[in-house]
This record gives sequence, structure tokens and C-alpha cells, in this order.
Amino acid sequence: MARDSQAPPGRWHGHTHVDPGGGDVRRSAAPGRPAHRRRVAGPAPCGGRRSHRADPGCLHVSPAPSGEHQLAAHRLARLIEDAVEDAGRTDLYVVPAVDVKISSELRTAPTPDVVVLDRRPAGVSLPAEALALAVEVWSPANRQAGRGAKMWAYAEAGVPFVWTLDPRHGLIAHRLDQGVYVPENVVTTGEPVTITASPVTVEVDLARLIAF
Repeated sequence: MARDSQAPPGRWHGHTHVDPGGGDVRRSAAPGRPAHRRRVAGPAPCGGRRSHRADPGCLHVSPAPSGEHQLAAHRLARLIEDAVEDAGRTDLYVVPAVDVKISSELRTAPTPDVVVLDRRPAGVSLPAEALALAVEVWSPANRQAGRGAKMWAYAEAGVPFVWTLDPRHGLIAHRLDQGVYVPENVVTTGEPVTITASPVTVEVDLARLIAF
């Protein structure tokens, strides 16, 4: 498949992610095509798994997060919360694993691993406009198309910052720029890096973050 010459490397551009490492362009299904089952936000998952609900019953789409995944998400939440407190930002709230009221052609009601809100959390599903930051910890079960669908949904909803952590490859902090997520900070080594694509600056030490 030909590379989209209009998309700068590493940007989520429409339904296409261009790999900055020179890999193939990976394209998710175009809007309107039945390649993705639409998620319906509903009650708790079935059988101990994260699930998408489809009437009737419950459709399992991925296993429950691993212990390593949950530990990395917990450490990120603590790291961000410490930075928020250090910055004196009493208007920001760090909350783990909540549904967000987002609906796009590719994704409905994603559940980020960590969010930073600009208002006090209330209810079981939060409005997209409340998100100052969304954090996703990718698992091996997360397919490329699924990752792209989430990024597309966050961009459509106007979430200003998104972090993605893949324990195998590092952390990327994205800033929304004219509807496109642009990588601003990349953490791939054991050296601490100051993240600026964030409502507050955060120093991230990848070695400590993913040490299991």
C-alpha cells in the first residue's frame, strides 16, 4: 500500500497511521464500512474480560488487562498526580480507567487507562470535553487498527494530549495540532525525559515505569 505523502511521519492522519520507522502504512476501515463492530456503552463486562456489548448479550473482544499492564498504568497515574500536585493545579483530577462519552465512525466510549480531567469527576461516563489528557497503555492484544481507531476518536473529540505507552517500545506523548496528533516527546531509553505534551510537565523515567 502506498504511503500517504501528505501525512508527516508519526502522525495519526485521518484513518491512517504513518510509521516513523519507515514501516508500512496501516489503514483502518473507512467510515460506513462494516469492518468494525460498533461498541455500545453498557453495564459491567462479562466473565472477567473487557468487553463490547452487543444486543443481545455480551461480546468479548479482548482479555482482561495483565498485571504488568495494570502496574504500568498505576505508576503512570501516580507520576502524573504527583506532577499535578507539584504544579499546584487544584483544578485537575487524575482518574484511572473510566468510560468517556466519545462517538466516532470507528470507536464509541473508549476507556483510557488514565485520564486527567479539568473538572471534578462525576458519574460512570465522562464527557470528552472534560479530558485534558488521555493515557493508553498498549497491550499485545491491541491490534494496530484498534489503536488507530482510539487515536482517531480522541482527535475527533478534541482531546488536547494523548500519551501512548508500549512497554516494548517506549512512551510517546502526542499534542493535538489542527486535528492531528503530533508526537512531541518520545521516551525510549532509561534516561529521564521531561514531557511537555501534557497539561503539566512530567518527568518520566521509562526504566522505572516498566520495571516489573
